[in-house]
Amino acid sequence: MSNHPSSDLALKVEGLKKSYKKVHALKGISFEIKRGELFSLLGPNGAGKTTTIRILTGLTKPDEGSIFIFGQKLSKNEISAKKLTGYVPQQVNLDVELTVYENLLIHGLLFGMSLSEIKERIEELLTLADLADRRSAKVKELSGGMRRRLLIVRALLHKPKILLLDEPTVGLDPHIRRKIWHLIKQIQEKGASILLTTHYMEEAEYLSDRVAFIFNGNILRVEKPKYLIEELGEFAIDIFTDDEVQTQYFRDRQSAEEKMLELKSKARSIALRRTTLEDVFMRLQKTVSSSSKV
Repeated sequence: MSNHPSSDLALKVEGLKKSYKKVHALKGISFEIKRGELFSLLGPNGAGKTTTIRILTGLTKPDEGSIFIFGQKLSKNEISAKKLTGYVPQQVNLDVELTVYENLLIHGLLFGMSLSEIKERIEELLTLADLADRRSAKVKELSGGMRRRLLIVRALLHKPKILLLDEPTVGLDPHIRRKIWHLIKQIQEKGASILLTTHYMEEAEYLSDRVAFIFNGNILRVEKPKYLIEELGEFAIDIFTDDEVQTQYFRDRQSAEEKMLELKSKARSIALRRTTLEDVFMRLQKTVSSSSKV
């Protein structure tokens, strides 16, 4: 086990295990996030995503394993490592009776920032998140999308080097979700390293430099979305019969179209489309389900 993670790594996780009574939430997962990289952790409910985030934020202690944040071992440098980390939880945990500005001011004071630094940083981030005109509004007056953006602003206030986003767009409509994506991309462009968990495969495909698929506490694949899609086949045909829908994948459009002609008389309908990261996810999930039945 390495004691000196490479300096180009924002986060290094080695052999992380966690059990709750008889449930093995994490079974020894390992992964790395490079500086400036947006890395997504993908998996179904109960796969181990939230447990991983809770361990990385210090809210849960692992049974085994090591975590390095910019070379600092979390278990030995919890306070300094936490200062390097910004966390956006699934649940909105802002004080709804306080204003946008007051929520951010309290966060800055808790992190030991000076008043002048807090004020400057608040103005900078509210402008970035398109919330400058809402600084005096109480949080309870904000829309769901605005609250999500405020959670991200709060996490960024103390200038963390790595941002942990746990389902940051859950429950938002597609238009607002896209605004959050734009904000996340802007944050990455400013140099932040980002770990994202999400149920939205389209979101992961659009935002991620690399993705990791986690099922039943194990990481199965870590790769760039583009490579995973190319590996499966860039074109897909969905074959609708009376009983089910079957999907076949092809390297090129011509091969897919030739197959469509061959199957035209045998299927109720056939649709041609581009392969997505969701297809990769479903294929991996099917593989896991099949192996667990053996």
